Amino acid sequence: MERKKATNVVYHRESVTREAREKLTGHRSFTVWFTGLPASGKSTLAMATEQRLHKNGCSTYVLDGDNVRHGLNSNLGFSPEDRQENIRRLAEVAKLFREAGVINLTAFISPYKRERSLARSLAGADDFIEVFVDCPVEVCEQRDPKGMYEKARKGIIKEYTGISAPYEVPESPEVHLRTDQLTVDECVTKLIDYLAEKKLISVE
Repeated sequence: MERKKATNVVYHRESVTREAREKLTGHRSFTVWFTGLPASGKSTLAMATEQRLHKNGCSTYVLDGDNVRHGLNSNLGFSPEDRQENIRRLAEVAKLFREAGVINLTAFISPYKRERSLARSLAGADDFIEVFVDCPVEVCEQRDPKGMYEKARKGIIKEYTGISAPYEVPESPEVHLRTDQLTVDECVTKLIDYLAEKKLISVE
């Protein structure tokens, strides 16, 4: 069903700029977009990276896929159309966090290239860091903390990414993390090193 667009709205420019907010926090604001199969380690890495950034004095927030579906996107399912709308909304939320001067880390499967491209297009050239959390589906199934893969194999869950729904692998992510080969700490260090190298953060 086509959604009706509001026509009687006016965009109000902020009285406090993003640059002013960044000056207050003492660091750039940007989005770290974790993408990968279910149980590949996205949420774990997003939380661990946030901890490292927080200890370094950064203003941060994690947007987790499951958490957001409890509230903002609770009316969406897992059809291709709903997945697209899910990511569109979250990309807009990530943009708001950047405008607020906050480093936001997203943990979404975001299986389709076009949705990830949309999220990137809403950011500046240096404001979007795509992190491919790469893990073989067999290993993800072994982890399976929620028992979802097993249900998908039995046909109980329909359109499950990696089993009955596709995952389109990122072609050129800024950071590529093999979570079947590296520990959580090693993955976080690799990502932090990248952010520091690009002068997005200062590491003390």
